[in-house]
Amino acid sequence: MFRSVREDLHSIRKRDPAARSNAEVFFLYAGFHAVLYYRISHWFYRHKCFGFARWVSQLGRFFTGIEIHPGATIGKGLFIDHGMGVVIGETAEIGDYCTLYQGVTLGGTGKDKGKRHPTLGSHVMVGSGAKVLGPVTIGDHSKVGANALVLINVPPHSTAVGVPARVVRIGGRRVEEDNELDQIHMPDPVSQELCQLHMQIHALQEKLGRQKGNDDHENL
Repeated sequence: MFRSVREDLHSIRKRDPAARSNAEVFFLYAGFHAVLYYRISHWFYRHKCFGFARWVSQLGRFFTGIEIHPGATIGKGLFIDHGMGVVIGETAEIGDYCTLYQGVTLGGTGKDKGKRHPTLGSHVMVGSGAKVLGPVTIGDHSKVGANALVLINVPPHSTAVGVPARVVRIGGRRVEEDNELDQIHMPDPVSQELCQLHMQIHALQEKLGRQKGNDDHENL
């Protein structure tokens, strides 16, 4: 457990450009505190102290605004950036060196039994506000765009965006769009459809305006 805590600390220090020192991360980063509470509660959970494990996890939720069930399985080097509103369910599994931003939910759909939460591979990034629901798998080195709703498996080295999410890049090759891969400039199929509808409505309005002008001219 203590080795994992040290790895979490060093991972955040290395990956967050705003972190000036290990001491700053240790004392001031809510994401680190939440994972620390999880490491402690998970130790009690594995030793069948379920009630005390839940008490520790709820204490962490109270102080950090991040809810991690003690039954979840989390690898080393997890970085929860900002973190407010993050929820990680009981049967969720997270690999090594993953990154979760604020508002992320790794939850269930309410229809599954047993394994009912997502599995994230290693080096996975989940953007702000994204929801990954059900026993789906996000492959290694994959990215989930901000506010995406993921209900399907995502292959390794892929990017998924949209509501519901669709895979737009696999293995470094573009599936649909040409945008670069980051949290801001990921292609969003939903917004693109809305843009096309807006253009069609604008064209129809111009057509109706011309038709109305012709009718007024004929009436004269």
